[in-house]
Amino acid sequence: MKVVRIDHVYKDYQLGEQKVQALKDITLAFDPGVFLAIAGPSGSGKTTLLNLIGCIDTPSSGKIYINEKDVSGRTPNQLADLRARTIGFIFQTFNLLPVLSAAENVEYPLLHRRDMSVAERRERVAYFLDIVGLAKFASHRPNQLSGGQRQRVAIARALVIKPAIVLADEPTANLDHKTGEEILLLMKRINRKLKTTFIFSTHDRRVIAKADRLVRVEDGEIALLGKRSSGKWSLARHRPTEAVVDEPASALANEEPAVNDDEKQDSAPIEAPDSNGENRNADQK
Repeated sequence: MKVVRIDHVYKDYQLGEQKVQALKDITLAFDPGVFLAIAGPSGSGKTTLLNLIGCIDTPSSGKIYINEKDVSGRTPNQLADLRARTIGFIFQTFNLLPVLSAAENVEYPLLHRRDMSVAERRERVAYFLDIVGLAKFASHRPNQLSGGQRQRVAIARALVIKPAIVLADEPTANLDHKTGEEILLLMKRINRKLKTTFIFSTHDRRVIAKADRLVRVEDGEIALLGKRSSGKWSLARHRPTEAVVDEPASALANEEPAVNDDEKQDSAPIEAPDSNGENRNADQK
């Protein structure tokens, strides 16, 4: 079974009298548990593709399947219910509610779930705050947390619904280098421990260095597909040819190749950050 399947999808936008084609004939399929990066220059269509996978937007034509169920013809309410139970989101700007504590922000996606008691919600929130290393910070509000800690809260919020897929749009863009590395390692460890599918839209070469699948999008089309096995990339060009090549990911995706040391780092336990140990965002200075 494929967790995501995209079949000949096109996406058009109308800007005044002009029609803009954001995506052209996209066909892809992803296995459960992948750690996948969608890369490409600004305006390439990668965020549009992520929004279609997340059922935030709908295709102009073609079909999208989530867990082998066609979602293309569903109503907005049906798509909202699917997102609430199947897809977690991690945003570049965290999108935490400032008046809520860390625990309350994580609990928020569960509040409409009538199949869960208050005790069950709180137990699940505590579990995922512990997973991201923030059990001691449950009562803190976002303005009392560093940038890295806020992104950890956002990760716990995405995971608390126990999704099949977590979609992350530039999750390291607002973090300093050290904190970004820590967040990526955390997500990689969660991917391995919980077998949750992670799909990133990213410019960050560090994300691709930790990914095991790569989709490069250019001008609304798939330009390159990559699969990493035992630390080595196998890459296939879609334009202008589809020959499988053995060049490193950096040569074809304009990104640096995977670092073998990540395999050792990813196996380390998930530890809680020191309350003063994380660098804060530039906007907090």
